[in-house]
Amino acid sequence: MPDVWKPHVTVAALVARDGRFLLVEEHTDGGLRINQPAGHLEAGESLAAAVVREALEETAHDFIPTALLGVYLLPTGPQAADITYLRVAFIGELGRHHPQRALDSDIVRTLWLTRDEIAARRAQLRSPLVLQCVDDYLAGKRAALELVSFSPPSPPAPLPHAGEGGSTGSPLLRAGEGSSTGTPLPRAGEGLG
Repeated sequence: MPDVWKPHVTVAALVARDGRFLLVEEHTDGGLRINQPAGHLEAGESLAAAVVREALEETAHDFIPTALLGVYLLPTGPQAADITYLRVAFIGELGRHHPQRALDSDIVRTLWLTRDEIAARRAQLRSPLVLQCVDDYLAGKRAALELVSFSPPSPPAPLPHAGEGGSTGSPLLRAGEGSSTGTPLPRAGEGLG
């Protein structure tokens, strides 16, 4: 079976206060860059939990998501082997500050910059999505958090042991699909006869 191509899923936190936007200055392979508090989704984590975690790790502040800003696809090159990022950006507010908490090792400092100051530093931005997210926010783009859902896998229901489960067979079967005896189970509103 051939490999399935997958994007790198990231999250970003957009916080606005008095006409300025919260950013972080960070060391990257490409040098010192400016970004929203952002990072990769980890296995088993919801998108909302990921953005809360990343904001805390990079700013030492709790982040309270209030809206979905947007979903952005950023290919880094034309080849299938090039990385493509799928960024899910959230609007939110800062909560409690944790001054004793050390920032991620690659974070130099946090910044509060206006849209024009961000645009003037375009060459320092981690990606074009930094400014696009700010512009989308200023344009009033946002959606309800309810659009972002998380359905963690649940463990399968245990199979009944001999003598359990009653006369209708396995509880894993739905009405009309049959029973352990091969006869259909009654549908809603039908009697057991």
